[in-house]
Amino acid sequence: MNESADKNIKYSIDGKVFVIEINRPEKKNALLPGMYAALAAGLHQANEDASVNVALIRGADDCFTSGNDVSSFLASNTSTADRPSVTFMNALNESKKPIVAAISGLAIGIGTTLLFHCDLIYASENCFLQLPFTRLGLCPEAGSSYLLPKQIGHVRASELLLLGGRFSAAKAKEYGIINEVLPQDQYLVHAMEKARELAALPADSVQSSKELIKRGQQGTVADTIGVELDEFSRLLQTPDAQAVVEAFLNKKKSA
Repeated sequence: MNESADKNIKYSIDGKVFVIEINRPEKKNALLPGMYAALAAGLHQANEDASVNVALIRGADDCFTSGNDVSSFLASNTSTADRPSVTFMNALNESKKPIVAAISGLAIGIGTTLLFHCDLIYASENCFLQLPFTRLGLCPEAGSSYLLPKQIGHVRASELLLLGGRFSAAKAKEYGIINEVLPQDQYLVHAMEKARELAALPADSVQSSKELIKRGQQGTVADTIGVELDEFSRLLQTPDAQAVVEAFLNKKKSA
């Protein structure tokens, strides 16, 4: 197994499960470009390793991820389509092997949209999710504008994507976004048990079944990611989004 190229992303192997851990607890696991690249590389490694049947994504220190590290995002001069975050989105979409997510604490922005690409999701009862894009003057990403309505229906998806408020793990389960909500001290153990159970099944059968479940979807999601990125780039330059950016920078200066 190759080591992660980023200190904030940890790889480990548990039997036939490839575990990818987001480990930047001092910043609520906020994601930097190098972390996105390492997340994508971990998924690629899991897909290419014949001894691995399942990938599991988790966060460290009872937090999944608070989303993009805004300071790093604003400082980047990389075009939107070339950002490591986009490489990660495409790696999620293209994964042949099942992806299990174990989430706790905050799951904000990409911390929620990545879940729509996962196959099994287990949350702690203290977990809060959020799709805050409209509140930032932006739009959905990671294919969520297609995947979420397809998964939970137009009205519920509109509630979460247009209003952009936080919602609980219990509501996410009610809406069909996650599989189970468990006590804080049990969610990760349970997610690992399910990942091991899945990994113990005939790999060819599981991967073929995943492909059939998502049949015809991969190309549409890839196209949607591209369209979302174009809109995201445009909206980032609008007065509304710029006002949010300015408020953030002023808050940082006064802190």
